[in-house]
Amino acid sequence: MELLFEILFYISGFIIVWAMVGYPTSIKIIGKLYKGRVLEKKYSHQPTVTVMVVAHNEEKVILDKLNNIIELDYPRDKIEFLIASDNSMDATNEIVRKFIAGHKEYNIRLYEVRTRKGKTNAQNEAQKTVTTEYLVMTDANSIMDRKSVRELMAAFISDDIAYVSGRLSIVNQDISDVSNAEASYWDSDLAIREIEGRVQTITAGNGALYACRTTDYHDFDPIESHDSAMPALYAIQGKKAIANHDAVAYEKAGEVVEDEFGRKVRMNRVILKHILPDIRILNIFKYKWFSYFYFGHRTCRYLLWISHLIVLLSNALLITESPFYMLTFIGQILFYLLALLKTLFNVNNRYITLVYYYCVTVVAQWVGVYNILTGKSKPFWEKAESTR
Repeated sequence: MELLFEILFYISGFIIVWAMVGYPTSIKIIGKLYKGRVLEKKYSHQPTVTVMVVAHNEEKVILDKLNNIIELDYPRDKIEFLIASDNSMDATNEIVRKFIAGHKEYNIRLYEVRTRKGKTNAQNEAQKTVTTEYLVMTDANSIMDRKSVRELMAAFISDDIAYVSGRLSIVNQDISDVSNAEASYWDSDLAIREIEGRVQTITAGNGALYACRTTDYHDFDPIESHDSAMPALYAIQGKKAIANHDAVAYEKAGEVVEDEFGRKVRMNRVILKHILPDIRILNIFKYKWFSYFYFGHRTCRYLLWISHLIVLLSNALLITESPFYMLTFIGQILFYLLALLKTLFNVNNRYITLVYYYCVTVVAQWVGVYNILTGKSKPFWEKAESTR
C-alpha cells in the first residue's frame, strides 16, 4: 500500500506543479526558441463581418455597448450588428429596438431567443441568420477598442486559421484584491496564449472578443462554451486558433469573491469533459505542439481539484515514512491556512491574496464537478453585478 500511496502522491504532485509552474516555465522557453516567428497580419483583408452581441437582461450596459460597436473603425458597408437576446425579460430588447430606430444608418438587427437555453444556444440560433463572411462575437459588458474588428480580420491571413481571439483587458484591477488577482491571472495566461498561437494554436479563447469564419461555425451543445470548445475543435480539424492581442476588449473583473466564484463555477460546468475532450489530442505525432499545449495548459489545470485532494490524503498516509513527507504535509496545511487567514480576517497581503484566490479557483472546480454529477450543471449565466 505504501507504494500505491507514493505513486498517487507523486503523480498528483506532478500535475499540480506542472500546471502552475512547469508548463508556464516551459512555454517561455519554447517562446524563446520560436522568437523569430511573429504574428502576421494583412490589414487589406476587410471581408464582410457581423458583430454579434449576446445579452440576457443587460439593461444596465446594453446602451453603452450599442454606442460602442457603432464607433468601430471598419468600413460601414462591410459591417453588420446583431444583438442576440437570450429571452431577456427586462428592458434590454426595448432599449435595442429604440436604438435601432434612432440609428437607421447602421445595419443593426435584434434576434430574440424565445426560450432561454443559455449563451451558446443564443449564438447557435442567431448565427443561422448571418450572411456575412466572418462573425465577431463579444459580450454585452465588454467595451471593444475601435480597431478591434480590423485587427481580428487582419489576422486571418490563411485558410487554415479558423479562429482569432482578442485580448481581454481588466479595467478595475486596483479596485479590490479579487479583481487584482483576476487581472494577474489574465496577464500570465495571455502571455502563454500568445506563445501558443505563435508556435501553432491556442488551447482556449475568451468570450469578451473573438472571431471565426461563418462557414467554420459549429453548433455546439448549449452546455458548452465557445471559449474552450472552439479552439480544441479547430485543432482536431487540422485548423488553427490564434491570438491577436492588438484586438482589445475592456471589461470589469468581479470585485467581490462571490461574483468571481460564481463565474468560475459556470466556467467549470463541463470540466470533466474538457480534461480530455477528444482522445485524438494525445496523438502528438499528428497534432504536434497542440498535444503538449493542451496537456499542460488544460488537462493538468482541469485536474487540480482531484489532484489537491489526492496529494493531501496520500501525504497524510505517508507522513510517518520520512521527514520529507512530514515537511510536505506541513507545507500543504500552511498553504490552506493562509487561504483561511484571508477568509477570516481579510488580511491585506498580495501573496496571501493569490493563495486565497487559487484556493477559491480549486473549490469552484469541485462545485463544478458536483453540479455535473448531480445534474445541476446548467448552460445559463447569471450576471456578476460588480462587472457591470
